[in-house]
Amino acid sequence: MHVDDLEAALAAPALERFADLRVQVAGPLEVGSVAGGVRRVVPIIGGSVEGRGWRGRVLAGGADFQLVFSPRAARLEARYVVETDAGDRIYVRNDAVRTAPEAVMARLLRGEAVDPREVYFRCAPTFETASASLAWIMERAFVGTGLRRPEEVVMRFFELR
Repeated sequence: MHVDDLEAALAAPALERFADLRVQVAGPLEVGSVAGGVRRVVPIIGGSVEGRGWRGRVLAGGADFQLVFSPRAARLEARYVVETDAGDRIYVRNDAVRTAPEAVMARLLRGEAVDPREVYFRCAPTFETASASLAWIMERAFVGTGLRRPEEVVMRFFELR
């Protein structure tokens, strides 16, 4: 393989905006201290999605399974279903990391509003669907960024190109 071919093949991927989500959440269910930190489950109760060429809604019934493993950081594992306006359903698995200075994280965990510029919130969503027109999303990698508000999580997902 020629050096130029190698460099082109290993170039940093470009990002293409895929979807914006507003996920409505209820108050957290505190499980308490477990081996790896403090476990919380945040019910997902609805929301909206504006995708690249499509719209939809977040169905109630999912949850965000959180492990707060330090006063500054948490691992988030959200699982929920999106239904497009065309009736197609997409299962979303979104793994994320959220970190902030200790005082900011404490306010977030209490459900208070914080300046999103003070929080590092990055995610890696994956999708499953039975839709033939959306099957391609199971064959691509995605990343995202987000912010937490008291009653919703706002995220933007990007396809890695």
